[in-house]
Amino acid sequence: MYSESDLQDAVTAGVLSPQAAQALRDHVARSRATSAVDEEHFRLLTGFNDIFVAIASVILLIALGWLGNSLRFGAPEHHPAFMSGLLVAAASWGLAEYFTRQRRMALPSILLLCGFVGGIAFAAGALGAQIWPSAGDRAASLILSAAAAVGAIGAALHWRRFMVPITVAAGAAAAAGVLAGLVLAAFPDNDTLPFVLLLASGIAIFLLAMRWDMTDRARLTRRSDVAFWLHLAAAPMIAHSLFHLLGVLNGDEIGGGRALLVVALYIAFGLVALAIDRRALLVSSLAYVLFALYALFRQAGAVELSWALTSLVIGSALLLLSALWHQARTLIVNGLPPSLTQHLPYLDRAAT
Repeated sequence: MYSESDLQDAVTAGVLSPQAAQALRDHVARSRATSAVDEEHFRLLTGFNDIFVAIASVILLIALGWLGNSLRFGAPEHHPAFMSGLLVAAASWGLAEYFTRQRRMALPSILLLCGFVGGIAFAAGALGAQIWPSAGDRAASLILSAAAAVGAIGAALHWRRFMVPITVAAGAAAAAGVLAGLVLAAFPDNDTLPFVLLLASGIAIFLLAMRWDMTDRARLTRRSDVAFWLHLAAAPMIAHSLFHLLGVLNGDEIGGGRALLVVALYIAFGLVALAIDRRALLVSSLAYVLFALYALFRQAGAVELSWALTSLVIGSALLLLSALWHQARTLIVNGLPPSLTQHLPYLDRAAT
């Protein structure tokens, strides 16, 4: 199976002409009776060897982290926990030089990116905790912010070298962590503030994803893959923080009014998902709407069958939406003003 990125690479290398690549895309779209623009293509596997290399890489990185955690310098209490992160980061970068830069393997590249960024961020956080062992809440937030800053810088360096699409999302999430750490250090006793920050960060990353999407409305290049991962990072931030602020899943029974509000928000997320042609918001908020519908069925008297009815309604609705995605999206986009639709992904490649 060949991905959209493979086709683009073939065009860049001169193996395929742009016309031949476009003809292939259109043929596949017609054979599937759908618009190719409406398919969220992203490369995860190029073959089973991706899974094989990914498993081996994870085993190796865990082993290096374990060994780094066992190191002792001098006295027994001199335990440099940050060495685990440094070893994992160094190995991840070294492996990426071959499996990402030369072999261009998708799944191992994603794991190695996470290993590098997570490794240096962990090393920075562990070093800060070792220097400041009795840190209070404010200091802990500052250490978190510093670790996130190191992760963001690492993501930027990794992007310049390897240009793995998920890297931008990792860097954006790390940058959000920097801001969150600084604000929490200034206001450590506010229990609501973390979720407000999470919501604001999610919206900011969502807007960044839309900016990348608007530069590739036909979804033919790597920019669309970058936008996919940004949407995937933003969606759970928005959904979890918003529904938490509404009091959903806080251990209490939600009333009928609040349950209807959750369902209404899920419908709104669905309209946004159709307009921008991204499904991440629908997936990220699925647990909340399931819980809300379950509460509504229980209050209606269907106690024993509440979960079955909830699953039946949501499963059927999502399958129907998937089958009619292009038609529903056409209806939604055509109802929007042209000033907005000119920034959205095309309804059909013929529009390009």
